[in-house]
Amino acid sequence: MNTSLKIVCFILLSLLANITCAGSSKIGVLVFDGFLTSDVTAPIEVFGAATKKSWFSSYEVVIISASKNKFIRSEEGLRIIADQTIYDDLTLDVLLVPSAYKMDKFLNDKNLINFIKKQGESASWMASNCSGAFLLGEAGILDGKKATTWAGGEKDLANAYPEINVQYDQNVVIDSKVITSNGGPVSYQAAFKLLEKLSSKAFAQEISELIQFNRLERAFTP
Repeated sequence: MNTSLKIVCFILLSLLANITCAGSSKIGVLVFDGFLTSDVTAPIEVFGAATKKSWFSSYEVVIISASKNKFIRSEEGLRIIADQTIYDDLTLDVLLVPSAYKMDKFLNDKNLINFIKKQGESASWMASNCSGAFLLGEAGILDGKKATTWAGGEKDLANAYPEINVQYDQNVVIDSKVITSNGGPVSYQAAFKLLEKLSSKAFAQEISELIQFNRLERAFTP
């Protein structure tokens, strides 16, 4: 094989390797009608920005509908089209579960709970914002683990799922590859904590500076 042909083969193999690796790990963000907007948009912004970087290009963010309907509307009126649904064949590296003001419908949805259970068996990380912790609790993901929910809802979580070691007055709680947060604006903080775990503190800081979240952090630092 001559030198020119070797170079061409090397370039082709490199391109094929990049295509294979690109988006090979999926970060699934669950959505359902009435979800609280920032629970979903915060992690999408953080991880979406990170996937544009070479050091995180093997990840892709996938929006997953909790029903067969891909057209979803948030509590605050944001309309979103999901990429896939819980009825599709999905293998996720990360699953993030949001919240709604009324959770009973979703807690009683056996298909949704079974989907969360199944992903919990293979995903590297499971996460929730706000009352999304109740969905993880219903699926048994939080049994024996430290976790939190919305500020002021900790007692309700403890009463509903005694197996959870509920943490009070904490924005973000990490335990055994599971991360839970208060939700709302804290969803950004949780997303950066998870990004740090998936990459590094330096890379998480890079994205914080890119979307200027670091300016907000400085504004509240004495």
